[in-house]
Amino acid sequence: MLALAPVGTPAVAAEPLKAVATFSILGDLVKQVAGDHAEISTLVGPDADAHGYNPAPADARKLAASDIVVVNGLGFEGWLDRLIKASGTKAPVIVASKGVKPIEGDDDHGGGGHAGHAHHDDPHAWQSIANVRIYIANIRDGLSKVDPGRAAEYAANTKAYLATLDGLEADIRNAIAAIPPDHRRIITTHDAFGYFTAAYGLDFIAPQGVSTDSEASPKDVARIIRQIRRDKIPAVFLENVADPRLMQQIARESGAALGGKVYSDALSGPGGLATTYVAMMRSNIAAFSAALGKK
Repeated sequence: MLALAPVGTPAVAAEPLKAVATFSILGDLVKQVAGDHAEISTLVGPDADAHGYNPAPADARKLAASDIVVVNGLGFEGWLDRLIKASGTKAPVIVASKGVKPIEGDDDHGGGGHAGHAHHDDPHAWQSIANVRIYIANIRDGLSKVDPGRAAEYAANTKAYLATLDGLEADIRNAIAAIPPDHRRIITTHDAFGYFTAAYGLDFIAPQGVSTDSEASPKDVARIIRQIRRDKIPAVFLENVADPRLMQQIARESGAALGGKVYSDALSGPGGLATTYVAMMRSNIAAFSAALGKK
């Protein structure tokens, strides 16, 4: 006699979920929670800039075929609402940053056309590990709602990853404590590290606002060059998503060293230094420590 499956058991329980994340950092966080139980695709890939992204028809097809869509929120994906509407997707949309206390940033970061300096929530909340704990819990809850049969596994993966984040945060705090206090200032291309500053006390100065779409004016660039000279800021950093020429000009004219590449809004491609969120944060703090020196 054949054993009957319990009522309500999905016939395709072994099928991985189709999950879509809007950009590479978020794609990695979904993978940490879902493990092998999801096929994860990202709309904006490694080393690519999500601020000014222009979705393709293939992106709408990905959304239409997905079981769950995970987005950053906080206005980061200014192109997303139109894309979701165009795709006709019925998948639930999980806002990873829900519950994060936003900080304010300058300039438009949603791909829209605000002139001058406007104030918006800074969307780069993942630069604080405390916020990533919130992201992970939201992703766990979203996956568990869509796929309740594997909720226990999502919870176990979340618990293990939170322990990894605890170790990462301790290492970042120790690394910053070893940098001389008067050296804890950095120049980066755009204002992507506000949450890092608030959490860990390293001060970032950027010629562009919170969006790479915002142009740095000659006046902004001149002001930063004066500040580097006045405050003896030791290093200028290139971002993987930004045109390097602006930072090269600032380094050349100010006398500051080029401190290497940092990862703000995207992971590196395969074989790079920042293929996961944890690797990205470790790579950034190693670059900061090497350029800013030890006590």
